[in-house]
Amino acid sequence: MLKIKSIGRKASYSLVLVLLTSILSACNTASTSSTDKTSNKVSASNQSDGHYEKMSAGYETSYSGADLALKSKTSSSNVEYNSRIGFRGADYQSPGLRAVFETQQPDTAQYKNYSDNPVKQVATEPVSTFSLDMDTASYANSRRFITQGRMPHPDAVRVEEFINYFPSASNEKLTSITGSPFSAGYELAPSPWNTDKVLLRVNIKANDVNFNQLPPSNLVFLVDTSGSMYGKDRLDLLKESLKLLVNKLRPQDKVSIVAYAGSAGVALEPTSGSNKAKILAAIDEFEAGGSTAGGEGLQLAYKIAERGKVNGGINRILLATDGDFNVGINSTEELKAFVSREKEKGITLSTLGFGTNNFNDAMMVQIADAGNGNYSYIDSLEEAQKVLQEEMSATLVTVAKDVKAQIEFNPAQVLEYRQIGYEKRQLKQEDFNNDKVDAGDIGAGKKLTVLYELTLAGGKPSIDPLRYQNKKSAPATNANNNEIAFLKLRWKAPRGQKSELVSLPIEKKALASSFASAGVETRFMAAVAAYGQKLRNNPELSKTSYQQIASWANNAKGDDKQGYRAEFVKLVRKAAALDDKDN
Repeated sequence: MLKIKSIGRKASYSLVLVLLTSILSACNTASTSSTDKTSNKVSASNQSDGHYEKMSAGYETSYSGADLALKSKTSSSNVEYNSRIGFRGADYQSPGLRAVFETQQPDTAQYKNYSDNPVKQVATEPVSTFSLDMDTASYANSRRFITQGRMPHPDAVRVEEFINYFPSASNEKLTSITGSPFSAGYELAPSPWNTDKVLLRVNIKANDVNFNQLPPSNLVFLVDTSGSMYGKDRLDLLKESLKLLVNKLRPQDKVSIVAYAGSAGVALEPTSGSNKAKILAAIDEFEAGGSTAGGEGLQLAYKIAERGKVNGGINRILLATDGDFNVGINSTEELKAFVSREKEKGITLSTLGFGTNNFNDAMMVQIADAGNGNYSYIDSLEEAQKVLQEEMSATLVTVAKDVKAQIEFNPAQVLEYRQIGYEKRQLKQEDFNNDKVDAGDIGAGKKLTVLYELTLAGGKPSIDPLRYQNKKSAPATNANNNEIAFLKLRWKAPRGQKSELVSLPIEKKALASSFASAGVETRFMAAVAAYGQKLRNNPELSKTSYQQIASWANNAKGDDKQGYRAEFVKLVRKAAALDDKDN
């Protein structure tokens, strides 16, 4: 079955095909002699099986029957457009023709909707429980939108992936939590966008591992070489990205490569990191073409990974794709179930996203979560360097698995709370102590930031007290009344089955007197959180301008060695220009 994703009716797709027919006919007429014979054929299936799946970008309609295809062949050129693979052939190398097609093609990228976390009353729901996450794809993907002069779809924005994108740029000292692989720190400051609220920032950092002390790696590159991966921002960028990782391999590491298009096959048997020339040569052989048998590729990749498994080492599949699976297993739920079963064998899965219009973010983020891996979006070679070189330990090495956090707010100090981000990682309170409930994994040296917006006692609440609720006496004054909240972390060792528990009180003495006097990390992360919420059209930020957010961030760049924070300020200012243009 062939799936064609569109935002409007199927008639719009027919219009695109008519336009393409005219363009191709004109191109071929100009490039061939009067004796050349040109034949153009358009065939389309008008049979619909009635299957509709609601997506955040529109509706997905499934059609069965012949592939939508447009072919144009002459004696001097061979151009083919196929609905599964896009344009192929020499004439598609023309920037003009490619630009016309990509402009007309509807954006069928798929994103999963996660509703913003609501405000909760401490009197009725004092505990917040969630899984810790180390993905950063949403920020890079949204940056791509802004750079190209478009605002990202609100569902493409996951705020926790924005705030966790940036490495530390200050000398903030974190306190080692005894009996765990974590250090932590926290600060409170008045919210810059709501004078009635206070922000709580908690930083949790996993212990780092020296690169030379990393255990041996058994890596399987699972590479999508289907036609939808054609282009400089897709397969070409993918190849250069993987080469960056190959250059960091050690002799004790080994790499296998599985490639898939219409079917899957082994492109490179397990090869030592000392034989970089052989690995790089295999990567150079990739060419885009055909449909996308991603499910078959996954199955083969796990077989190869299990065959070369290193006991006590790193066993991980890196899936590099745009996520547009259209042959074999292609249901996200089926893929998640398969990956979840396979991870029990000690083989994890991370995803690297590439591409634009047909990019399936919804699938990529969910199967990475199911595979106890992380999800990154690669929009440039610089981003590939950040993910696959600078943060390789965090990308590949797990220091704690199934990591859960639980924060209990003190009703004597806090009336309300709202967690900013982590919508896709919310857990039930009882899930915290249940080792059967899956959670996120944290890589070596990874720093995670958690943000809450609080209404402190004596402040103006967002929710009125209930008329008929039981009247409870005020909490008794005791030694714990200097605490705003109580943080608990639960995790398992990388190869452990039973979780461990540590805790940390959060004291109100960490409250800064003003937003301007708060630390660099708190002020910058507040700006990032504000930016993400505004891109999601959160009403909490409706009266906050992009110019204000840019100012907050610009004054809190800190020691920005890599320039990520300066780039963020530019992105916010560009969003301001786009917002002004739209209005």
